[in-house]
Amino acid sequence: MGDLRRPRLSGRTVVVTGGTRGVGAGIAKAFVEAGARVVACARRPPEVPAEGVEFAPLDLRDPPAVRAFFDALPRLDVLVNNAGGGPYRRLADADAERHARVLELNLVAPLTASLAAYEHLRRAGGAVVMIGSVSGSRPSPGSAAYGAAKAGLENLARSMAVEWAPEVRVNTLVVGMVRTELAHLHYGGEDAVEAVSRTVPLGRLATPADVGEAAVFLASGAAYISGASLLVHGGGERPAFLDAATANKET
Repeated sequence: MGDLRRPRLSGRTVVVTGGTRGVGAGIAKAFVEAGARVVACARRPPEVPAEGVEFAPLDLRDPPAVRAFFDALPRLDVLVNNAGGGPYRRLADADAERHARVLELNLVAPLTASLAAYEHLRRAGGAVVMIGSVSGSRPSPGSAAYGAAKAGLENLARSMAVEWAPEVRVNTLVVGMVRTELAHLHYGGEDAVEAVSRTVPLGRLATPADVGEAAVFLASGAAYISGASLLVHGGGERPAFLDAATANKET
């Protein structure tokens, strides 16, 4: 008997943008384990190829190349818009053009890919999973353009879910802090990562596999869920005022 906890995706084709490392690699692996044919697209190939994951070179900021890539696919059932990110950069430390490039990667590129994939997804009765961020729903000093893009992505997904229903479901994973091979760039050394982990109610950062499991659920095990945002953040953040207050302290 198979694993009844995991939806099976045998015969389905899944594209994961930015699926060669970090969260994207975890998502790609989860879909492989669910039985899907998985294509990971990114500008550069992975340093270590993942078993069962096909790689396709693609710059998602090149709309003609994106359209050609999706047109060449024989079929597509699920698109996971994961590619994104941005450097730590305070607003006044760069001009608007540099911030706009972050918006392009994190908001315009997922729109470009979704539009290019639409006909495939419509024929298949497929699904789009946007990889959002808690940065889109709270202040994000040092990554304001990234947070703004993720807020826009979540809203885009809601509108897309209405316009493309009933053929295509569209949902967003609102992801919190994840422990990847690049975690030290965001949080510091191991002691810092452990300290940050203690701020999460579940006591740890997410793993790429945690995000992958949630993406598989939204793509295949959630037939009546569309236009939704699923929080994958370990319980969120403890309100700062609770630690500053002197009342109601346990003794």
